[in-house]
Amino acid sequence: MKFSKYHAIGNGYVVLEPGEMGVQVSSRLVRRICDRHYGVGSDGVLLGPLLWPGCDFGLRLFNPDGGEFEKSGNGLRIFARYLWDAGLVQGEPFTVGTPGGVVSCQVDPGGDKVTVEMGPVSFLSRDIPVPGPEREVLDEILEVEGMQFHYCAASIGNPHCVLIRDEVCEAEARRWGPQIEVNWRFPNRTNVQFMQILDPANIRIEIWERGAGYTLASGSSSCAAAATAHRLGYCGAEITVHMPGGELEVTLSPEYKATLTGPVSRICEGVLDI
Repeated sequence: MKFSKYHAIGNGYVVLEPGEMGVQVSSRLVRRICDRHYGVGSDGVLLGPLLWPGCDFGLRLFNPDGGEFEKSGNGLRIFARYLWDAGLVQGEPFTVGTPGGVVSCQVDPGGDKVTVEMGPVSFLSRDIPVPGPEREVLDEILEVEGMQFHYCAASIGNPHCVLIRDEVCEAEARRWGPQIEVNWRFPNRTNVQFMQILDPANIRIEIWERGAGYTLASGSSSCAAAATAHRLGYCGAEITVHMPGGELEVTLSPEYKATLTGPVSRICEGVLDI
């Protein structure tokens, strides 16, 4: 089973081509591949390219717990770089279909930087989803074990909970992220971002990723946090998102369509023993 491994500022994924696998993808297989002791070690698995109606390519995405999910900004940027390395695309924009929607990707000359038009960010409760009356889920209170957080919820094809904090740290994300991920407000579970506003053009986030745990970087989390900072009036439409793994650039249109840009690096390729 041939594989390739890439990382996007510390967010690593294994890419598998369906025609090179020889076995069907399963939760057990994904968990074993992602295990850092018994497998290659990864933040997830990307299965593609696939046939996808109306798109140049299709992609399925899997978390390390074996569950399939909708969309990943860094995963899409890695997949775009993989297609570029394989000679399937060049410098022109191309479309990728995912369960979380269709995106447009473009690889810069040299392959080191990839841009993905991630689509619109929605704060509407029905899109995320969040129960209760239909509304934009902005600056609400979430209580966990007596601790109160101000939060906003958003969707960019997958669910996010953004917590506004004076300062952020890894310990806080690890402490509260697992409980917020499965909070009753989020029937599909949620990605969690702890966000600190640095200035009108910069934010810092710590991330607890749904199905993956503490994560050094996340593209969709960057888009959700940046859109939240802009929607609340803290930041402009061009925002640098600082994470433990590095920085990503997010640009927002007036309709809150998010464009994500940042580096991608190839780590290795090889053959997994069945």
